Amino acid sequence: MSSPKSAPGLGASSLLLMALACGLCAGGNYFNQPLLHSIAQHFEVAESAAAASVTLAQVAYACGLLLLAPLGDKLQRRGLAVTLMLLAALGQALCGLAGNLNLFLLGTLMAGLFSVAAQVLVPMAAALAQPGQSGRAVGWVMSGLLLGILLARSVAGVVSDTWGWQAVYQGAALVMTVVALWLWKALPASRNPSPASYPQVLGSMWQLLRSQPGLRQRTLVSALAFASCSVLFSTMALQLSAGPLGLDDGQIGLIGLAGAAGALVATQAGRLVDKGLGRVSCAIGALALLLSWPMLWWGGAHLGWFVLGMVVIDLGLQCLNITNQATVSQLLPAARGRMHAVYMTGYFTGAAAGSALGTLAWRINGWQGACALGVVLAVMAGLGTFSMRKTHRLQAA
Repeated sequence: MSSPKSAPGLGASSLLLMALACGLCAGGNYFNQPLLHSIAQHFEVAESAAAASVTLAQVAYACGLLLLAPLGDKLQRRGLAVTLMLLAALGQALCGLAGNLNLFLLGTLMAGLFSVAAQVLVPMAAALAQPGQSGRAVGWVMSGLLLGILLARSVAGVVSDTWGWQAVYQGAALVMTVVALWLWKALPASRNPSPASYPQVLGSMWQLLRSQPGLRQRTLVSALAFASCSVLFSTMALQLSAGPLGLDDGQIGLIGLAGAAGALVATQAGRLVDKGLGRVSCAIGALALLLSWPMLWWGGAHLGWFVLGMVVIDLGLQCLNITNQATVSQLLPAARGRMHAVYMTGYFTGAAAGSALGTLAWRINGWQGACALGVVLAVMAGLGTFSMRKTHRLQAA
């Protein structure tokens, strides 16, 4: 994989720093997934109560995308990103010091809401990229974000086994603070040349959704894909710890390393968009998403199949997300931050819905219920992808 090229006002080292920051921000919302059993035991609550933190993190993130990320089209982006990242670090610290479940959930809410610093940095990378290189820039920064999400589960499991689950959040708060200050020093000032008022920014997002069919279609497909994956993310620790495999936090976290292979396609997916081959990447993603669930169902009792399913499902999700996100960033450059916010709000709303429905499916029929729901959502995402491609062909004709 070639190194990222520099852009006006944004060198390769700054691009990689942005990728690191995005990974820390987004990954922090996934620490709880392999730790649900330990968190429930620590606070002496039911596992389903601890699992509510997964949904809460994603709902908070979606709210941040809707209310805070659009400020990237109004405010100075560097200052906004750094401020949000410092507030997210404060939320992580609260999680690590919480004495009861309510305080832990409050910290989860704060960390999720303000971790949208990552979604200020992604369109910033696209805005500063050289002409014809925005897909590649988005791919590199998103690679960091996705690796953060995928590796967060593994790091959390290993740290929890060694120092306890609270050390995961305490360490994250410290590292995020250091990186935020580093961002302030390294990044150039960047601002929309035609900033609008905050009410105008929020109001225009609905207009963008109504007027841009490509934005609607790609947001829906990615939301369904992430909902399918979130069914897995919200239930895998429950199955792997209590099922026939009987894994501990560290072992469950290490399984997340298998999914890191999916993040490696991010840069390549961005390049496909730059070359006009985004349809191919979407088709690969939809197929991989669908094929992963039979592997995961069988993997509930056979670790090898579960690991393979993790690789395939993460690969499928990232193909769809990177392709759709890079395409959306090119539709209206002057409204890139708002377009990105609309897309990502829908994306994480799908994740929150998938987590909530996944927990419900688990209560009703355990792992089989979760897998059945995951398949249904994957099929819907595939149908949406096919419909999107068909519509594009008709428009081209």
